[in-house]
Amino acid sequence: MWLVKTEPSVFSFDDLVKEGRTAWDGVTNPAALKNLRAMKSGDKVLVYHTGDERSAVGIAEVVKEAYPDPRKNDPRLVVVDLRAGTPLKTPVSLADLKAARVFAGSPLVRQGRLSVVPLTREQWDFVVKAGGR
Repeated sequence: MWLVKTEPSVFSFDDLVKEGRTAWDGVTNPAALKNLRAMKSGDKVLVYHTGDERSAVGIAEVVKEAYPDPRKNDPRLVVVDLRAGTPLKTPVSLADLKAARVFAGSPLVRQGRLSVVPLTREQWDFVVKAGGR
């Protein structure tokens, strides 16, 4: 299970829903790229809006594992394909995540700029429940 961050003015969860499926690109941080490479088909993904929103807003699924970014000529850069799932009924804010004991040691709160974050089952369950799903 994973959490991916996106700036909603650039590409939002609603955009993913409209497209249905997309290559998740734009990741350049080595730790985030390592996490992208670790994603497997069928893995569940929470989509998190950065910027003014700072909230987990929807659920997606990995439908194609890491492959070279077709828009870049750099073998280090990879993408995965995500398929839209359902929106959370209630966005779960960063403040709520930071306040939850289950996120105490998470890279989500320790490495704020990390755009692809692994989640434990407990973290996933917390967000999905808090989001009304």
